[in-house]
Amino acid sequence: MDMKKKGAFIAFEGIDGSGKSTQIQMLSEKLRELGISFYATMEPTDSPVGSMIHQIMTGRMQADHRVIAALFVADRLDHLLNEVNGVKHQIENGVSVIMDRYCFSSYAYQSIQVPMDWLIQANALSSGILKPDLNIFLDADPDTALERIAKNRFQKELFEEKSWLVKVRGRYFEAFDKLKDSEHVIVIDADRSAGQVAEDVWKAVRGYFV
Repeated sequence: MDMKKKGAFIAFEGIDGSGKSTQIQMLSEKLRELGISFYATMEPTDSPVGSMIHQIMTGRMQADHRVIAALFVADRLDHLLNEVNGVKHQIENGVSVIMDRYCFSSYAYQSIQVPMDWLIQANALSSGILKPDLNIFLDADPDTALERIAKNRFQKELFEEKSWLVKVRGRYFEAFDKLKDSEHVIVIDADRSAGQVAEDVWKAVRGYFV
């Protein structure tokens, strides 16, 4: 029987302003040129749960940090499993998925207020369903990241302050160390030009596509 080859699953991580959106756009253009079937998506999603998270992040709703952490867990599970465009279904049908943020974002951002071990356990269902073939961490200096945010954003979000970003960057590396035996992570210097970063991204992912 002809077994369909599963799609690749690549997750981009980084502090706000690290250039994830730009790199995902550049990678998407490359994959389109090569005729590779892929689906680019992000978390939080635009589902009802994801929309609630966006409202909290932009200050239009208030919620305790434990509630925010739980909403991310629910949004992530729906993202994986929903019947319309669920990521698990896409990958099983041979479509590769490029995702802007996955479990490591929860571990890094939310562990400033909620214990990291609880977050890892709360997201265990999601990571058990799908683990990225590769997590790409775009490592940007917080000052560089804030300059980019100031140029590109109309509205600042909850975590977009230097002191937060410094802490979040540190938590990312703490999470990478905790999960080094079970997760595949590559760190790319994101303080350089978009083109230089894109070259390194392609070197890291090309084996999953060609």
